[in-house]
Parts: sequence; structure tokens; C-alpha cells
Amino acid sequence: MPQRVPSRPAAAALLGCAAFVLIGWTGLLVPSLIRSVKDAFGQSDAGIGLWYLLFASTYAAGSLSGGLVIERLGRRTVLALGTGLLGGGLLTLGLAPSWTFFLLGALPMGFGNGVVDGGVNGLFLDLYRTGRGKALNLLHVFFSLGAFGAPVVVGRLVESGVGWQAVLVGTAVAAIPVAVLFGATEMPAGRHARSEPEPEPAPATLARGPLPAARRSMPGPLLLLGLAIGCFVAAEGGVSNWLVRFLEQAPLSTATFALGLFWGGITVGRLVSAPLADRFDHLRYTLACVAVLVLTLVGAILVPSLPASIALFGLAGLASGPIYPMIVAFGGERYPDRTAAVGGFLSGAAVAGSIVYPPVMGFLSVTVGLTIAMLGNVALAIACAGALAQVGRWRAGRSAEAAMEPVRS
Repeated sequence: MPQRVPSRPAAAALLGCAAFVLIGWTGLLVPSLIRSVKDAFGQSDAGIGLWYLLFASTYAAGSLSGGLVIERLGRRTVLALGTGLLGGGLLTLGLAPSWTFFLLGALPMGFGNGVVDGGVNGLFLDLYRTGRGKALNLLHVFFSLGAFGAPVVVGRLVESGVGWQAVLVGTAVAAIPVAVLFGATEMPAGRHARSEPEPEPAPATLARGPLPAARRSMPGPLLLLGLAIGCFVAAEGGVSNWLVRFLEQAPLSTATFALGLFWGGITVGRLVSAPLADRFDHLRYTLACVAVLVLTLVGAILVPSLPASIALFGLAGLASGPIYPMIVAFGGERYPDRTAAVGGFLSGAAVAGSIVYPPVMGFLSVTVGLTIAMLGNVALAIACAGALAQVGRWRAGRSAEAAMEPVRS
């Protein structure tokens, strides 16, 4: 049953953008406050890694389950509850009397973030039946803006004497009007009425004739794209979560500025690539971005000069910006008749990447050192490039086979 789109979707769209600023901001709060949190609870990097693992795991659970719950309860109810959970988790963190309570606060905070993330993406798909690519790209710019603003603002607040707990409680209070507005704003309900599925057309009835078996069955190339996006998100999250800690010798305002610059670079990279990327082969464009990411990350981690390191982290963010959306775009090109399955698989692979490596970095930090752990992000970026290059070789092989078809016939 088609969803009714509000006659004036601007209010729902603006609310969705505001919510993405909120989840971008909250996602960078603990990384920005990592020094204060460690000192307050006497924790090592391994303890912080455990918090990241809990947050990422519940974020993934919220993202995957939120859409199913929306189909039953409706989007307004679920988004309001998700934002409320997010705020409740933040309040628990800000008032936590012990490390155990601080760990517990990660659960509702992460789950609520995931519900809002997945739910607002679905909202935009319903609001904008045409021009979805542009709408979703602009939506994710607001996430980047929140992530960019958090470390810069939080660093200055803490250095000026504002308690780190007050920052968390203040953000929890800011979530209240967003939750209320979600419950009151007209938007597509998102409920799903079950119906008998229509039979899929036989391959021979497709517009361009039978697809090659490799493209019908979605084998190795899709798995390689999943590996690529998982490795990339793991590397991006590893840099983002541990950059303030990595620059421990610098003042807090300087370290948080570097984190903000990294996310500012991601924002600019997405804005610049939007009108440029379609002028080039998508796979080659993405590989070029990953190559720049590898070079800038190596320099940022190993260069002895702090200003040069910070500048290189900013350039690494600039190169990172378009990689995620470009991998998804290429996946859609390869399997145009399976876009829903491709999008779901690649999103799941990305979430898996965010769960696996960033928390592990805390344990690596206390064993082999944080510099080695940060270089692990470089290895992940190289693995991303390797997977994409293998996809390119597969594509070239398929093109050669297609060119030989007339000769064989």
C-alpha cells in the first residue's frame, strides 16, 4: 500500500536533518571526552574500547530492527521512542556514579542512535520519490556537520571549565524537543501491509535480455564490495574514535580541533564529489580516493610535526568523504535489478566494520601501542583498495567475455 506523502514535507524533512545533526554530534561525544572519561573512572584504553563495542553493537541492532518495528507501529511513534532512548542513554552517561553505569548508558544511547539513523533514512526515501540520491546525500551532510561540530565545541567547553558530565546532560536535554516533534509532525507512517509477492519475471523478459549468471546470482563481486565497505568503515571509525587519544600530547582543544577537521574534510569531500563523481568511472574514482586516504593517513600518523599531522588528518577526511556512497553507487550499477538487496547487504557490511576494529584498537593500544593500532587503519584502507581492484579485474574479465561473444557465435 503506497504511503501518503504529506502535502508539505518540508517540516518532516527539516526535522530529519535536525535529527541527523543530533546523532552525528552524539556519535562523537565520547571520543571527544575520552580523556575526561578515562580520568574520572580510572579506565585504560581497553575499557574505552569495551564502551565503543557496546555502543556500536547496539547501534547496529537499532538500525536493523528499527525499520521492522516502524512497519508495525508507525514511523512517528518509533522515531519519538528512539530519540527518547538516545536522550535517556546520554542522561545515564552524564549522571553515572561508576564505570558500570557508564557502560550501561551505552546500550540505550547506541540503540536509539541506530533507530533514528535507519528511520530517518527510510523517511527520506518516502518523502522524496524522485531525486532520492541528492536528498540522501544532503541528509548525510547534516550528520557530518554534527560530527564536525562536536569535537570542536566540546573541546572548548571543557577547557573553559564546563564539566564533561554537563555536556552529556545538556545534549540529553536537547534531544527532548526532537523526540516531541517526531511524535507531532506529519510524515509517511511507514507501516507495511503484507501481501502476496508478485512472481519475478524470467531472465529472458528483462529489458536487455538474459543477464549473465554471475550478475543474476550476485556472487563474488558483491562480497568483495561488502569487504571493501566494511574495511573502509572500520578504518574511518578507528581514526574518528581514537584521534583525540592519539594526539594526547597536544592540548585538548587542539586534539578535538583535529577530530573536527577530519569530519569537516568528510563533509567537504561529499559536497565536492556530488557534482563531480558522475563525470568519472565510479570504481576508478573510488580507488583514487582510497589511494589518497592511504597516503595521507600514513603521513598523519608518522610525521613528527603536530601541525602537519593535523593537516594530513584533515586531508584524509577529504579523501574519505565520497568512498562510502561511491561503493554503494557502484553496487547499484552492477545489480540494477537487486538494489534493495545490494543496499541492505552493503549497509550490514559497513556496520560490521564499525563493530569489529575500532573497539579492538583499545586492546591493541595497551599491548602494542596506539601508533601501531592507528597504522592498522592504514592496513584496512589498503584491504579496501585491494577488494575494489579485484572487482575491477572481474569487471574487465566480464567485458572481455562479452566482446568475444560475437566471435564465438
